Amino acid sequence: MGILLQIDSAKMINAAAAAVQAPEKMNLWSLLDKGGWLMYPLYFLFAATIFVFFERFIAINKASKIDGNFMSIIRDNIITGNISAARSLARNNSSPVARMIDKGIQRIGKPIDAIEKSMENVGKLEMYKMERNLSILSLIAGVAPMFGFLGTIIGMVQLFYNINSTGNFELSVIAGGIYVKMITSASGLITGLIAYVAHNFLTTQVDKTANRMEAASAEFIDILQEPTR
Repeated sequence: MGILLQIDSAKMINAAAAAVQAPEKMNLWSLLDKGGWLMYPLYFLFAATIFVFFERFIAINKASKIDGNFMSIIRDNIITGNISAARSLARNNSSPVARMIDKGIQRIGKPIDAIEKSMENVGKLEMYKMERNLSILSLIAGVAPMFGFLGTIIGMVQLFYNINSTGNFELSVIAGGIYVKMITSASGLITGLIAYVAHNFLTTQVDKTANRMEAASAEFIDILQEPTR
C-alpha cells in the first residue's frame, strides 16, 4: 500500500512539474496585442498597403489589356483611307494605348512632329494615371520600420525605468520585456517589406505598359509615313 502511495505521489509531482514547465501558448492576435499602442499605426499602414496594392493592380492590369490585332486593324484602316473607322476603333477601346492612338488619329494631316508631341502628352497623362498612389507604397516602405523601431525604443525605456524603480533584475523579467517590445520592430519590418515588394511589382507592370505604348506610338508614326492605297 505504501509503495502505491509513493507511486501516486511521484506521478502527481511529475504532472505538477510538467504543468509548471509547460510554455504558455499564445496566438498571433494576443502576441500582437502585447506590442502596445504603436501597433495601431502599423495596423493602419498594413491595411493601406493591402488596399493600395489591389486597387492599383486591378487598374494597371485593366489598362494593360489590348487586342493583339489592334494596331493591325488601325494600320489597314489608315492605309485604305478609312480614318473614321480607325478612330471609331480607338475610341471604343479604353486602354491607354488606344487613347494615345486616338489622339494621333485626330492630328492626321498635321506635321509628324506635332502628331508625336500630342501623342507624347497623352502618354504622360496615362502614365500619371497608372502611377497614381504608388508613392503611398513607397512612403509606407520607409515609415513602417521607423514606427516599429520607435515602439521598441519606447518599450526599452519603459522596461529599464521599471527595473530601476523596482530593483527587479531577474532574467525572466528582462527577457520577457525585451521580446514583447521587439514585436513592434518585427511588425514594422514585415509591413515595410510587403509595401516595398508591392511597389516594385506594380512599377514593373507600369513599365511594361509604357513599353507597349511606346511601341504602338512608333508603329503609328510608321503607318502615317507609308503610302496610301
